[in-house]
Amino acid sequence: MGFVPSPDGSSSLSAPAPSAAAGSSPGPSSPAAGPKAVDKETTAGVLFGIAAYGLWGLLPLYFFVLMPAGAVEIVANRVVWSLLFCALLITVTRAWPALAQALRNRAVFGSLALAALLIAVNWLTYTYGVTTGQAVEASLGYFINPLVSVLLGVFVLKEKLRPLQWAAVGIGFVAVGVLTYSYGKLPWIALTLAFSFGLYGFVKKRVGPRVDAVTSLSVETMVLAPFAAATMIFLAATGTDTLTTQGPGHFWLLVASGVITAVPLLFFGASARRLPMTTIGLLQYCAPVLQFIIALVVFREAMTVDRWIGFGVVWLALAVLTVDMLGTARRNSVARRAKRGT
Repeated sequence: MGFVPSPDGSSSLSAPAPSAAAGSSPGPSSPAAGPKAVDKETTAGVLFGIAAYGLWGLLPLYFFVLMPAGAVEIVANRVVWSLLFCALLITVTRAWPALAQALRNRAVFGSLALAALLIAVNWLTYTYGVTTGQAVEASLGYFINPLVSVLLGVFVLKEKLRPLQWAAVGIGFVAVGVLTYSYGKLPWIALTLAFSFGLYGFVKKRVGPRVDAVTSLSVETMVLAPFAAATMIFLAATGTDTLTTQGPGHFWLLVASGVITAVPLLFFGASARRLPMTTIGLLQYCAPVLQFIIALVVFREAMTVDRWIGFGVVWLALAVLTVDMLGTARRNSVARRAKRGT
């Protein structure tokens, strides 16, 4: 697949790894300087990636301290304050022409508007899961998201799956069956998160490199902002909002949602520019692992034996998918080296 989901709903397009020319120059010193430059870029990329996925993994704690605010109010505030923070970033970086170009391009704007609707569903579902004591199931959604991406490749992009990919998808279906039995119902929170984010990543992939991460987020929040602002006004008019009723600390925590949304996105963009697809694909597991640990250790959500079995089957599917991904990356690397040698 050509995209890597990121759990906050940010831009999931992966960037190419730095070219060999990035850290080299003609002359005797280039053989020594090149590897060092590449090593530094790779290290920086890994650190940026860990920071991005680490922050996304810690989001449940942020939503927890925002209580008694509900999912709808949290997402509405997140949209409005993210838009203001993006406007500040665009002003500082002088990127208003890029934003104007994205708004004028019907294909780009239409894709980002659809992406906005998908990410709104994703944000609402995730926040609802965390704030109603279902953070374990929410983390499950991001565990199975890579399997959904594979399915989209088959049914939408008409890709042919390799044997290990088919095995991973089959194991994933078994896991959903086990978890459905465990929960006594279809794990709709996890499935909604996985499919909404998988489709979001697909839509963003179609936009391609025509928009950068900040511009993309700005357009998406612009589409959602009128609905978010109307929601905030409605909550205030009916006396059910918490923005101005829970003290200054709560107020500024909600306002900070703009920064908390944008900063991991910027870290992710910096990581994706420096790392190959395979590495980004492995790093993305950091977020649901952290979310799962927080749900068990901090929120003390119950995990029955059959749920452990269900999660174990999911992790087995991911292990198979990871083995296939690493093997394919290794074969591609060998093929590229052989081609350069001829």
